[in-house]
Amino acid sequence: MKLYEFAPTRSIRARWTLQELGVDFEAVTVNLFAGEHRLPEFLAINPAGKVPALVDGDLVLTESIAIAVYLADKYPEKTLLPAEPRGRAEAMRWLLFTTTELEQPLWRMAKHNFIYPEEKRLPADIPLARDEFIAMAEVLDRHMADRAFVVGDSVTVADFVLGYTLDWATMGSLLDGFPGLEAYRARLYARPRAPMRIKEAFASIQR
Repeated sequence: MKLYEFAPTRSIRARWTLQELGVDFEAVTVNLFAGEHRLPEFLAINPAGKVPALVDGDLVLTESIAIAVYLADKYPEKTLLPAEPRGRAEAMRWLLFTTTELEQPLWRMAKHNFIYPEEKRLPADIPLARDEFIAMAEVLDRHMADRAFVVGDSVTVADFVLGYTLDWATMGSLLDGFPGLEAYRARLYARPRAPMRIKEAFASIQR
């Protein structure tokens, strides 16, 4: 398998899953700062020009959550997704919650802080997005009370996706009012096969 990645991005979710599974893979860095995601050879792999992308034989798979779910399904003996319908539905619920309710306001803040050209930024949207994140973090915080993992009694890919997203939130001090969520994030990143944190990943790349 080949994982096309760029260290600080949602590639971390795919790498985390691969590392937890303990399977061999080839890592191929796609340097976004150098524009390598727009080169024809990478666009042939992912026409959207985004990472991560996983190549497994004749399968080319994009989108970090799809990759994580695929890998969990490919190695069911590792139990990174519940096998029975109810548990699997709960895992999908929190995967989707993370993507739609937590990640989207984080993206909005990032875009209007530094990603968009300055003339396209809407500073007034930043506090709105922050409030939306906090409201949904409160929902998650209540769910995680007295829980070690987001679904069931063992770690799943839903934890890896959520852990990365919460780590992203720490960069804007958005977990300061949620010590339980911060402790959960810290436990996940203390796992022996956990990936680099986002700040470390940024420090590791060449601009």
